Amino acid sequence: MKSAVETVSPSRVKLTVEVPFEELKPALDAAYKRIAAQISVPGFRQGKVPNRVIDQRVGRAAVLDEAVNDAINLNLDAALRENEIKLLGRPEVDVTTFEDNTPLAFTAEMDVVPDFELPSYDSIEVTVDAAEVTDEDVDTQLDGLRGRFGTLLTVERAATTGDVLLFDISGEHEGDAVEDLVASALSYELGTEGMLPGFDEALEGASAGDIRTFTFTPDGGEYEGKDIAVTVEVSTVRERLLPEADDAFAQLASEFDTIDELKDDLRTRLAGVKVLEQGYAAREKVAEALLAATDVPIPEGAIAQQVEDHFGDGHGDEAHRAEVETQTRDSLKSQLVLDKIAETEDLSVSEAELSSWLVSQAPRYGLSPDQFAQELVNAGQVPAAVAEVRRAKALAHVLEHATIVDSEGNAVDLGALNPADLPVAYDEDDHAGHDHDDHEGHDHD
Repeated sequence: MKSAVETVSPSRVKLTVEVPFEELKPALDAAYKRIAAQISVPGFRQGKVPNRVIDQRVGRAAVLDEAVNDAINLNLDAALRENEIKLLGRPEVDVTTFEDNTPLAFTAEMDVVPDFELPSYDSIEVTVDAAEVTDEDVDTQLDGLRGRFGTLLTVERAATTGDVLLFDISGEHEGDAVEDLVASALSYELGTEGMLPGFDEALEGASAGDIRTFTFTPDGGEYEGKDIAVTVEVSTVRERLLPEADDAFAQLASEFDTIDELKDDLRTRLAGVKVLEQGYAAREKVAEALLAATDVPIPEGAIAQQVEDHFGDGHGDEAHRAEVETQTRDSLKSQLVLDKIAETEDLSVSEAELSSWLVSQAPRYGLSPDQFAQELVNAGQVPAAVAEVRRAKALAHVLEHATIVDSEGNAVDLGALNPADLPVAYDEDDHAGHDHDDHEGHDHD
């Protein structure tokens, strides 16, 4: 096999490949085997038809046509390795010559990982909010805890933020019921923005017996981009009465004897949360600054392929397409930059690091770590998981060298960016008082 590379742009190349006919034997043998399994010839068992009989019955040209994709894939992979080409997306393959007893010649134009310069990590500077816990923060946390022990009192007045509504809901599109939006006797605290967009605004001021309507346009699913008329009938408005924030409440809701002790504990827990949030904010801002400081030739063909794959079912409008294209472009640039950092700094992923990632990600999919690992294996996604962990290590490497200060000018220590070090927040079960402790196959043109 002979190959030559022509640079089309900083992120695209054209590969010309010529393969001697004698090197095509593996692809031809595989083609004969597939055809033999598909045809029936009197006097021969299926799958055991000799090649010469296949040539007579089916034709040599059909065998060559069956073999060409295998031949291209095998030799294109070899040419990519030989020329150290890092492919992005699917190549556009054009067969220039392929006849019996003559060399196979084809070209493949493709997007590739571009070459670019990384900025100095030390030059990256970001500012994040100070990790300060205010009295208002503590009061908000305390009110949330009080709310879990509050009582609901039915009231004969218009609903306002904080009231709990009991209601029936239904939705329809062009006169047809939307089954996923039909429910009865639902309970919801007004103002928490946990229902459909527009729900809180529509129900503000509603009284028992009122019927409110509004329009909702989903941004995903079966009704993406379609207007759904939503009807809500309120049956009850209830006011939440909170217990007094006193020593008796502290003893009911926690292991502490006084409200001051409970507030001190809340402040400590919030301080941990603030530090963690500060660390996350620093990570996001450093990532943004890193990408802003790096000039990367974006492979437009790979972007177009991913966007077309996303909209393959025909859903979405131009605004959605533009949004997906922007997200795809940003994501690909981030991957290219972090992959280059990982390569430059010779970062690798240990078995322990991959296991830790599996443990942290599995709950997102409702799976145990072992189940999640098996799903990745079955889907052939283990290399993608390793790449994800490696990119996280690359960003962590940049974080170690970047200058990060808070809004008060203090240096930020990212050593606290570890969820395991964060005190757990109060939840509904924590109030028992003192007793609780890369590339695909290529079809030729």
